Amino acid sequence: MIDNEISTQKPTDVSAYTKMEKSPGKLKKFFKHVKRDRYLYLLALPGIIYFFIFKYVPMYGITIAFKDFSPFIGFTDSQWVGLQHFQRLFTGEDFWMLLRNTLAISFLNILFFFPLPIILSILLNELRSQVYKRTVQSLVYLPHFLSWVIIASLTFMLLGKSDGIINYFLNELGFGTFDFLTNPDVFWFLLTGQSVWKEVGWGTIIFLAAIAGVNTELYEAAKMDGANRFRQIWHVTLPAIRNVIIILLILRLGDVMEVGFEQVFLMYNGAVSEVAEVFDTYVYRVGIQQGQFSYSTAVGLFKSFVGLVLVVIANRMSKRFGEEGIY
Repeated sequence: MIDNEISTQKPTDVSAYTKMEKSPGKLKKFFKHVKRDRYLYLLALPGIIYFFIFKYVPMYGITIAFKDFSPFIGFTDSQWVGLQHFQRLFTGEDFWMLLRNTLAISFLNILFFFPLPIILSILLNELRSQVYKRTVQSLVYLPHFLSWVIIASLTFMLLGKSDGIINYFLNELGFGTFDFLTNPDVFWFLLTGQSVWKEVGWGTIIFLAAIAGVNTELYEAAKMDGANRFRQIWHVTLPAIRNVIIILLILRLGDVMEVGFEQVFLMYNGAVSEVAEVFDTYVYRVGIQQGQFSYSTAVGLFKSFVGLVLVVIANRMSKRFGEEGIY
């Protein structure tokens, strides 16, 4: 019986000993890789330092979301209030309006803006003339380099009710004028149209790179099977870039609470305040203009938490359906 106990305990002792032996081996292997690729690590060092200083160190400021922070007292001496600011946010009369407006604008961007770079990149890939293809690419890239101030100014020039170019032609054709800029019913679609015009060309870069990596032999095999261009896109191109599409969609869901402060702020006016007030503009109004730093930090922390939860859920769902995900 004693022999049996010894025989049953021995593998456990051996496994524990093996684990102890492996850990120094892994550490030694890690330093060996660092020594071998030291120049690559040195090349990445500035980026690591940047993210540590400007992304991780400032995270200490999140603690003021749980305090009654005053800049005259400081971080450490400010009174701890726990979840009081979050309670104020969730029970406030503006919360559901902010959540509705933010999610509506974000999901309109996902619905209309997200698929368009995929479609445009496929269409550009189908062009046979390289000169024409590069010319179109350059033209659709250009709006990305314009600031939102210029985009808003162009929008006012085009859609202004009294002196807008589009309303001028509508009036000349006998249709009268339409109030584009101060109509709450079209404000969300106006923001989506601006985002599409400004960023759809720039969004094609990643998808064009993914399409360029597709094995051309797959297209040849599809041709031999009698597939036309549309069938080749459906059965070869889209499956080949599916993983890229899913990864970008997951990352886009992480920014669902970020609708772009500058764009909304520039298009904001009193007539559309009920549909234009989002978390970004709300943080600016109560945090910067009114000096409620702790409360605005709590609002920002809520936004970040929602984005993190959506990324984790979307990533797990993608893995459940057999995709790689982002981690």
